[in-house]
Amino acid sequence: MMFIMESMGKKRKPRPRRSFTPQFKAEIVDLCRRGDRSVGQVAMDFDLTETAVRDWVRQAQVDAGERDGLTSSEREELAALRRENRRLREDAGILRRATAFFATETR
Repeated sequence: MMFIMESMGKKRKPRPRRSFTPQFKAEIVDLCRRGDRSVGQVAMDFDLTETAVRDWVRQAQVDAGERDGLTSSEREELAALRRENRRLREDAGILRRATAFFATETR
């Protein structure tokens, strides 16, 4: 019992963020869809988090039209549009400040 109490206070070192290829994700999703192993078991077998595997399965269902939500291509487009919008707002802010600066300079 003492060992359990001692380990409760210690925090594990966070795992570094990993990235996976679309092919790897597709293979994991296929394994989960076959139904011979649970999502949790597939996650454990490949040293993945269960949450990540569930997200991959959910996104595959959306991409296949089996579930409502944004497809992968729509998500990519949305991210690109948000980046462009942020850049344009920054540009507009710079121009606004430059206009104000030069307006005071000429008076």
